Amino acid sequence: MLVLSRQKDESIIIGDDVEITIVDVRGDKVRLGITAPKSISVHRREVYEAIQREKKEKEAKEKEAKEAHETEKKQ
Repeated sequence: MLVLSRQKDESIIIGDDVEITIVDVRGDKVRLGITAPKSISVHRREVYEAIQREKKEKEAKEKEAKEAHETEKKQ
């Protein structure tokens, strides 16, 4: 993991088209501004993990439904 120190209104660049700017620092909270193309999704970790869980659950349900349908066809 790369660890960088930044102060308010300073930025880091990731690749050619993602910029993360320190917008505000209050106590133990840091507010970030993120500039990225619309083709790149940006989420807080807990939101990203929830999305991934939902995708896996949906895929599992679709697989179960497909297997049940195939079993019915064989009978």
